[in-house]
Amino acid sequence: MTTGRGTGPAAAPRRTDARQNRERLLAAAREVFAEAGPDASLNEIARRAGVGPGTLYRHFPNRPSLLTAVLGDRIRVLGEQADALLCAESADDALARWLGAFLDHARVNQGMGGALMIEEAGGIGVDCHRLILDAAAGLLARAQERGSARPDLTADDLVQLVVGIALSTTRGHDPEQPGRLLVLVLDAVFGSSRGS
Repeated sequence: MTTGRGTGPAAAPRRTDARQNRERLLAAAREVFAEAGPDASLNEIARRAGVGPGTLYRHFPNRPSLLTAVLGDRIRVLGEQADALLCAESADDALARWLGAFLDHARVNQGMGGALMIEEAGGIGVDCHRLILDAAAGLLARAQERGSARPDLTADDLVQLVVGIALSTTRGHDPEQPGRLLVLVLDAVFGSSRGS
């Protein structure tokens, strides 16, 4: 005969399994969305995670909830990178490194934020944009205080320029082009002060 004591220990492994399933689903979703975009097969995500579709839907009841989790995680990492770079010795290098990371993010996640804004107007797309702007603003302000970055430049200007590079080079055949275009943007941001 089982008692209430037997249910306590069994609950912990189920929670651990659920957490591990969620982590596997997010890892698989990052890969599949990077390969196929925001309309990627949810069944393929479940397959790569090694779980059934029912498990996927228990954790993420619809596509927007899964997109939100993946995109939110990536934005959180970008924010953490910006916070860490605020302590870097060179404000110019910190801004340049973060813009490079943001360009990589924008190229990999191209379409995900737009898909969320279409499916859930006013949802995470707005929050993510605000977090990115705040990260860019902190790093840009530091470079402007040091006198190296143009004083008339705004964080929104920078974000739009990098997003423009990401969108315009998505289907390109030259893998070096995004980096070259970012260097041109950085030359405009810092002018002759960069590298001196």
